[in-house]
Amino acid sequence: MGSVYRKSYTKPVPAGAEFFTRKGQRWARWKDSKGKTRTAEVTTGTAGVLRITIESPVFVAKYRDGRGTIVEKTTGCRDADAARSVLREFERRAVLVKSILLSSAEAEISDQQPYPLVEHFDAYGAYQTAKGLNAVRIKNTASRLKRLARECGFHKLADLKADALEQWLADRVSEGMSAGNRNEFRQELIGFGNWCVRTRRMLSNPFLGVPKADAKADQRRKRRSLTETELANLLDVARRRPLLDAMKVRRGADRDKPVAKLRPETVARLKLLGHERALIYKTLALTGLRRNELRSLTVGQLCLVGEYPHAVLEAADEKNREGSTIPLRGDLADDLRKWIDLKRERLCGAAGNASDGQDSPTISIDRKPADLPADTPVFTVPSGLVRILDRDLVLAGIARQVEVNGKKKIDKRDERGRTIDVHALRHTFGTLLSKGGVAPRTAQAAMRHSTIDLTMNVYTDPKLLDVHAALDALPVLPLDAAAPSIERATGTDGQGALAPPLAPTSGRSGASASFPVKTAPVNRSAGEGRALDATRSAGKRNNPLTTAVSGCREVERKGVEPSTSALRTQRSPN
Repeated sequence: MGSVYRKSYTKPVPAGAEFFTRKGQRWARWKDSKGKTRTAEVTTGTAGVLRITIESPVFVAKYRDGRGTIVEKTTGCRDADAARSVLREFERRAVLVKSILLSSAEAEISDQQPYPLVEHFDAYGAYQTAKGLNAVRIKNTASRLKRLARECGFHKLADLKADALEQWLADRVSEGMSAGNRNEFRQELIGFGNWCVRTRRMLSNPFLGVPKADAKADQRRKRRSLTETELANLLDVARRRPLLDAMKVRRGADRDKPVAKLRPETVARLKLLGHERALIYKTLALTGLRRNELRSLTVGQLCLVGEYPHAVLEAADEKNREGSTIPLRGDLADDLRKWIDLKRERLCGAAGNASDGQDSPTISIDRKPADLPADTPVFTVPSGLVRILDRDLVLAGIARQVEVNGKKKIDKRDERGRTIDVHALRHTFGTLLSKGGVAPRTAQAAMRHSTIDLTMNVYTDPKLLDVHAALDALPVLPLDAAAPSIERATGTDGQGALAPPLAPTSGRSGASASFPVKTAPVNRSAGEGRALDATRSAGKRNNPLTTAVSGCREVERKGVEPSTSALRTQRSPN
């Protein structure tokens, strides 16, 4: 027979607690975070430290399960009678398991049903953290799951139904949510359901049959690649814009009054900022790194010496959590090496010198700076890089600023509705690889894609490929070269037709004609050769066709196979 009780545990005495004596026992009184007065019995812990004794607000059931093991399980009830009712249910299931009427897995699943769904969400988040997933992804998963539970009416595991999710997805279609976004919500519930099955919280995943929306037919954001000219203009603008913005005229009443002359250190700082932004764009376009991957890159992960310079991307910082070695082109490795040297100079307090006639800060080499710590970030990638890119695109002439409903917005779409953002630089990397003649399998490895279809169909812009030049690889097919053979076949070359007329005589309308496909060698010495009649055979008596049909002119020997008795012709498989 089981029992129910409140479990006791100890915790440190709250700060500011008052001690008093009740029935010969020492107690503590304090106010909690909500301002409510609380009291608890005081006990002495290890090393003589005072602690307070706290009772659990809910009852715990203690009983023997179906395998005879003594277990303690919370009932979730604050009332003793309700807790005893839950205990009887636990014991009933233990009897069913012992009688082999209920499996132990089903009993474990039944034990999970009373808990609120939010507790299972928290346990799922802890599992994702232990798995090493990105913190942003874990946060997004929790947010989507809680929204689905709130709007679909999911309170416990028993409430998880596929039809509720399907109705929710249908409602989002009417609201204009994209197919890709709807698929993300669907995938979060499927992942949670699979985890519940593995941890014996549910027998099966109810969301596996929910159909997936066609994201290709409902693309809201179509990215395009930058041309080489656009990319060069973008790098030039990114390098100059911080200083240009600082030198703009004032607004308002002082619009015509120029800004005071900038101090040399300010000019050097702004030029350094522009140099870093341009190098960020160049690195993204020539490596295919994602923004967060570039943000995680440190000085210790760069190998800029040797025949093959490269960057080592840690598995925890990569999207697929595998880790990769990113090859670096020679000019990019040189730029990164100079940038690291400049960071060393700044670490030592020696800022780069910049003169009015120079486009980028120069590096002093008359002293050896200290080495940078290995965990120093290579770049300071701003969180608002998208907005910075938008302003750079406008100044570079790639985008334009428009006014919509009295508000100024940046229009980055082309004639096909495709746009440019930070991730479009990765698309540019893939397109430049294909345009440069890189083999598709090599491009897939450089892009770190799981399938070649993703590399060729998503991250390659066919508009920028030189398809017209690729047509030059096709063979030359002049029409004039084929003209003589056509004339001989039709008999328009003045030498007679290759094939005889095929019209039967009027008196033999029911007779079938056949083509004489090969002539016997003509014996010039013996005189005129006898014409072959393909309708005649040694074993049949057929009236011959007219001379115009059964006769055959002499033709060139082409080595054509003779016709069979059935007069069948074969077509080439090509």
